[in-house]
Amino acid sequence: MIAFDTVPKGDVSPGLLGFLVVAAMGLALFLLVKSMRKQISKIDLPSETDREDADTKPDGAVRTE
Repeated sequence: MIAFDTVPKGDVSPGLLGFLVVAAMGLALFLLVKSMRKQISKIDLPSETDREDADTKPDGAVRTE
C-alpha cells in the first residue's frame, strides 16, 4: 500500500500556506528586481568626455584647503 501520510504524527510542516508565502515572496522579489532594472536603465550617465570637460571648466566655485 502507498502511504499518503508520510509525515509522522507530531511533526509540523509548513504545508500549503508556507509554500504560498514563499512563492509570493519570490514573485515579489522578481517584480522588484525587474522594476529596479527598468529604473536604472533610465539613468543617463555623462560620458567620459563630458566629465573631463566639466572638470576643466571653472564653475565659479573657489576651493579652500
